[in-house]
Amino acid sequence: MATTKRAATSRGAQTGSAATMRQDAGDRTPPDRCRSVFETFKADAQGCVSPLEVRARVQKAGIGPHDARVAQSWAALPAEEDTDGRGLTLEQFSALCQSNGGLIARALRGDLVISDFVALESGISEIHARIKSDRRGEVADYIPQLKRVDPDKFGIALCTVDGQRFAIGETADAFPVQSVCKPINYCLTLEEHGVEAVHRHIGREPSGRGFNELSLTSDGLPHNPMINSGAIMSCSLLRRQDEIADRFDYVADTWHRLSGRGRVGFNNSVYLSERRTADRNFALGYFMREHGAFPDGTDLIETLEFYFQCCSIEVDAEALCVVAATLANAGINPLTNERVFSPGTVRHCLSLMSSCGMYDYSGEFAFTIGLPAKSGVSGGLMLVIPGVMGVCVWSPRLDPLGNSVRGVEFCKELVARYNFHVFDSLTVGEDNGKRDPRRKKNEAEIDGTMRLLWAASQGDLQELRAALATGTNGSAADYDGPTALHLAASEGHLAAVRFLLDHGADPGAKDRWGGTPLTDAKRGRHHSVASFLQPHTVPSAPNRAWPTAPPRPAPPPASTTTK
Repeated sequence: MATTKRAATSRGAQTGSAATMRQDAGDRTPPDRCRSVFETFKADAQGCVSPLEVRARVQKAGIGPHDARVAQSWAALPAEEDTDGRGLTLEQFSALCQSNGGLIARALRGDLVISDFVALESGISEIHARIKSDRRGEVADYIPQLKRVDPDKFGIALCTVDGQRFAIGETADAFPVQSVCKPINYCLTLEEHGVEAVHRHIGREPSGRGFNELSLTSDGLPHNPMINSGAIMSCSLLRRQDEIADRFDYVADTWHRLSGRGRVGFNNSVYLSERRTADRNFALGYFMREHGAFPDGTDLIETLEFYFQCCSIEVDAEALCVVAATLANAGINPLTNERVFSPGTVRHCLSLMSSCGMYDYSGEFAFTIGLPAKSGVSGGLMLVIPGVMGVCVWSPRLDPLGNSVRGVEFCKELVARYNFHVFDSLTVGEDNGKRDPRRKKNEAEIDGTMRLLWAASQGDLQELRAALATGTNGSAADYDGPTALHLAASEGHLAAVRFLLDHGADPGAKDRWGGTPLTDAKRGRHHSVASFLQPHTVPSAPNRAWPTAPPRPAPPPASTTTK
């Protein structure tokens, strides 16, 4: 019996560009697929389904009622109490599924990047509850406005590359972005000038020193754009020909586009405090000017003012997680489908966020968490899981390095629970207890079964060991009922039969035709395998020869083509 091989590696993260290409192509769900989804709902006597149930299932998939992409579709549906007891007909349901680029249909089918979003919500909520009691660290005190923030505020918000959203805690409280502005300004400089021109003025190596250290590379450049000197240099490159007000409007508008028109403001009090406590930043500016690092004609004071303004941009966690999701989606906002940055720009930015985004903790963060991130002294932490989602954690208590204590702890818990670390793909098959929320509920079990069956049919002992190491049941069967032992016996692989029996495979298992591994071995005239299986197989009646299995239905003849 032939078995096709299916790779048993974990499904890779869906890239943002792929998700967007699917949307750009217009995922118009065919009528027959709409009918299939329609039939998963309970129909009333008139054959209609409840619009409230449809809304509820889409919301469980992470597409909320206030999502602008589906708001018009929901508004067009009558409330259930206004329909005289009638629900949605198949035609109305199909029209709903084919709107919004097929978003509602994909949500109902579980085809979004996180198929079981309810389980992810539950996991994030558990992490939030577990680390909420962690009161280590202190708020930043060099800016009065930051010192006055309630230190126990704590919010987590996430947005996937398909626009699935979840928030828990104080996610609507606004806070200044501070250093989280640095990767955004760096992206803008790359978009405007290109990699080579930008890195004639900014290095791209971790500094190994404090974020505001008076130090430059051997070439007299700031080490990277994620520390203060590099961020000041980025500001000197942005829209140099424009007035400072227009330059700020340009940056602020980019934040609006990145956040899907989320809450983006400006905190003037923080800006004024930044100016008043900026001695080190002024020193950095003059130090770089002394070394000739700035482009010719740079107005240093104006550049510093511009930098302080960028740090004082204000967002909430729900907006910042969409910014992170846009980076995770290769520069395309998942809520508006607008391209904000090119994929190349995002790649360069995420590379430097991975190596330099967490102040002097960056190396440890890359080792432990393995994801691009950027923190700020206001307590915000922006985490990017490429091809999957963006996360914002806001908690003002900081560790001695300037990172949010709870933010870092959340990241540790996240990668301990889910296989989001950039190198977790190398540990497929290890029993590390991690889950892949990108996989459908039974996908891992199905893949493991198919891997086991293919290995048995080929007599591949190494692959059998690997399949069983993932926790796959040695007696698992496909839809026709044959187990791995059936297949190994039918192909005459004695070593594989021995191995499977040694690892608990059931020699008496029957397929849909009532056949056992022994009858398969006899049918294939594999006498050595049959002789080996005979003592392990208990006949159904004593002192009775094992019956000959009825012949299986012949497969349909293969079509031939005459040349």
